[in-house]
Amino acid sequence: MNQKIEHTGIVTHIDSKIVQVSIIQKAACSDCHAKGSCTASETDEKIIDVANNGDHFSVGEKVVLTGQSSMGFLAVLLAFIIPFILILISLLVLRLFTDNEAISGSVSLSLLIPYYIILSQFNNKLKTKFQFQIDKYTGV
Repeated sequence: MNQKIEHTGIVTHIDSKIVQVSIIQKAACSDCHAKGSCTASETDEKIIDVANNGDHFSVGEKVVLTGQSSMGFLAVLLAFIIPFILILISLLVLRLFTDNEAISGSVSLSLLIPYYIILSQFNNKLKTKFQFQIDKYTGV
């Protein structure tokens, strides 16, 4: 699986080592003809820090960010799937020990706090896994 993720964006800030790129993230249905009357369509602006690869970029320039699709799968796994499994297993185990659903649910949800704290401790290591490459925009 060597598929690429590509986003076009605009350079917003340039540092000697980092180029900040603003991308517009659209919901899957944002291009629908009924988006004006539908509340499901949404767009969100994201600022991505990318290592400067030595090319000369200027603020306001349109660029292309490229990454591996495996980055997306890993992000979904760490942010959603593992926490869901953690909650589900802890909820099932806690229900064996108590009949109080409020306590079981509260303890299961509170297990997410140490999970995300531990995950934040690996922030620098995760940044090396989630890296985009920046290239000049060549499209129309």
